[in-house]
Amino acid sequence: MDVTEVLLPGVGLRYEFTNHRGDRIGVVARRTGDFEVVVYGEDDPDEGRSVFELNDEEADAVAEILGAPRIAERFADLTKEVPGLASGQVEVRAGSAYDGRPLGDTRARTRTGASIVAVVRGEEVIASPTPRTGLLGGDVLVVIGTHEGIAGVAQIIRG
Repeated sequence: MDVTEVLLPGVGLRYEFTNHRGDRIGVVARRTGDFEVVVYGEDDPDEGRSVFELNDEEADAVAEILGAPRIAERFADLTKEVPGLASGQVEVRAGSAYDGRPLGDTRARTRTGASIVAVVRGEEVIASPTPRTGLLGGDVLVVIGTHEGIAGVAQIIRG
């Protein structure tokens, strides 16, 4: 399926695709973390009718229900609007020093300035993990920060 992405300066990103019935669907991912799902009419391809809106918590719940752990991609796309900000993924390897320990033990944000915004564990996404969130081998950490900060988190996790 082809999904087009349109940068909406100051707003966020809009993803568009045509579903199996021929309906043109749009999802607006706002910088605030809110989402709006729209359907476009056949007569005017630029006029969308809002179907529903979701806050960030509701959007995360829908993503988990649909089994779409695309949170890393969402953050990567949103960082395109902020110069110097990047996103990355760091794997917690089985047997690493942090396998089985809480996220807070890494002190990653304090040491690097980068933020771990999600933990992807198989099909599960733990959005906005707390310092008490346990890490397991195979987890993928979604990190937002500078390239140096992300590299620093990777170095901490890998030991």
